[in-house]
Amino acid sequence: MFDKIYLHKMKRTVKTMEYDYREGMKLANQLCFPLYAAARNVTGLYAPYLKALGLTYTQYIVFLVLWERDGVSVTEIGQRLMLDNGTLSPLLKKLEQAGYILRRRSPEDDRVVQITLTEAGRNLQQKARDIPLQVAGCMDLPAEKAQQLYDLLYELLRNQGYGQNKNPEKETKA
Repeated sequence: MFDKIYLHKMKRTVKTMEYDYREGMKLANQLCFPLYAAARNVTGLYAPYLKALGLTYTQYIVFLVLWERDGVSVTEIGQRLMLDNGTLSPLLKKLEQAGYILRRRSPEDDRVVQITLTEAGRNLQQKARDIPLQVAGCMDLPAEKAQQLYDLLYELLRNQGYGQNKNPEKETKA
């Protein structure tokens, strides 16, 4: 279990150069590990539902962005999902080949590629509509704790530079 006392002690002792790297390098003292393991576990919960639609988790979150607002640029999708062009380009190419999206250069700026949903891409939303509820039903976490976790994760992302108003929930409510 992550040792809160050790973390406080580590912050304090790093300033005085008394940091014990052996303690600091224990798996139980890493915040990154439970984040990593939980992220893998939660995204894995989506797999059976997405497999039925022929989608990967990354493709699904691209659709979430597009279903929220169609006609966005590749750059905006990358910023919202914290994905680089090297990850997005082949993924978008596959979605285009599958007939779900169209990639077009912006008439205003040739450097900007805009992504729009086709009818098949829009119709996919109806097929996927129950996935959030299905996945939520697989998690053993009370709603209030889930909200706390959500808030803490977005706070952490903001503190790590995940831009202003990049939280999709906050954008929708604004």
